[in-house]
Amino acid sequence: MMAVPAFTLGQLAERLGATLHGAADKMITGLATLHEAGPDQLSFLANPQYRKYLAATRAGAVLLTPTDAQSYSGDALLIANPYLAYAQLSHLFDPKPQAIAGLVHPTAVIAADAVVDASASVGAYAVIESGAQIAAGVAIGAHCFVGARTVIGEGGWLAPRVTLYHDVRIGKRVVIQSGAVIGGEGFGFANEKGVWQKIAQIGGVSIGDDVEIGSNTTIDRGALADTLIGNGVKLDNQIMIAHNVQVGDHTAMAACVGISGSTKIGKHCMLAGGVGLVGHIEICDGVFITGMTMVTRSITEPGAYSSGTAMQPAAEWKKSVARIRQLDDMARRLQQLEKRLAAVTAAGDAASDA
Repeated sequence: MMAVPAFTLGQLAERLGATLHGAADKMITGLATLHEAGPDQLSFLANPQYRKYLAATRAGAVLLTPTDAQSYSGDALLIANPYLAYAQLSHLFDPKPQAIAGLVHPTAVIAADAVVDASASVGAYAVIESGAQIAAGVAIGAHCFVGARTVIGEGGWLAPRVTLYHDVRIGKRVVIQSGAVIGGEGFGFANEKGVWQKIAQIGGVSIGDDVEIGSNTTIDRGALADTLIGNGVKLDNQIMIAHNVQVGDHTAMAACVGISGSTKIGKHCMLAGGVGLVGHIEICDGVFITGMTMVTRSITEPGAYSSGTAMQPAAEWKKSVARIRQLDDMARRLQQLEKRLAAVTAAGDAASDA
C-alpha cells in the first residue's frame, strides 16, 4: 500500500513562500475543495463564487489571499495567488505511480540500434524501433510505440498506449497521455479527374520542451517541413492538429479543437473547447478564442474573438433563426427604401431650388 504523504503547515508555507497564520506543526495529508475538505486536508479559495463555503469549511487550513484572510479565523496560508499555490502543492499529494528508473519490462521489444538511457524505464509490450533515442529519466508506458529515428528528450513521460511514428522529435519533460498519436500521415491528396491521389507526407513533427498532450489528441506529420509545437504548449484531450501547423510557445487549447493544415498560431494564445480553424491562416500572439468559434480568416490583433450564437431557450432560438433567415430579404428591402428616400429627397431639393 502506498504511504500517505504528510507535511506540516510550516513546511508547506516554507515551500510556497507563504505567510502562515496558525499552527506550524499541524499535519496535512491531502488537498480538497472547501466544502469537502476534512481537518487534515488543505483547501484553497481562488474563485469568488466559492467564498460562501469559507465560513463553514472543515479544512485544516486554507490557501487565501491576504484580503480573504481578514474574514477567516481558521488556520491559513496567505499568498497572492492561491490557485497557483494549489497547483504547486498538488504534486506533493499526487498518487500517480512512479516509474522505476532503469526498469525495462522483459516483454518490451527494443531494436538493437535504439539508444535507451540506463535511467529510462520501458513498460510491458512497448516497442522501440530502429534508431530511436530515449534520453535520461524517460518513462515509457505499457503498449507504447516509438517509431524509427524518433527522439524523446530528458524526463519525458508517456502514458500507456501512446503512438509516436517515425522521425518525431520530442523535447524535454514532455507529458503525453494515453491514446495520443504523434506523427500520423497528414490528410494530403491531389485530385485528378475526380480521383484522389495520395501525397507522401515526408516531413516530421517537432515538439518543444515542457509540452503536455492530452488523451486521444493527434498531431499529423508535415507534408514537407515539420509540424511544429512550441515550448510550454498545453493540449487537452481529443484535439486535431493537421500537417504543417505551427503552434507558438505557451499556447493552450481545450478539448476538441480542430486546426486545419498549414495554419500558424502565435504565442500565449488560448483556444477554448470546440474551436475550429481553417487552413493557411495566421493567428497573432495573445489571442483568446471562445468556445465553438469557427475561425475563417487570419487574426492580426491580440484580444478575444467569438462567433456563433450563445445558448437560449429553444423557443427563443427558433425565433432568432427565423429572423436570421429573413436578414437577406430585409437588407434588399432596406436598400430599396434608401434609394426611394434618396430620390424623394432629391426631388424635394429640386423643387425648393425652383
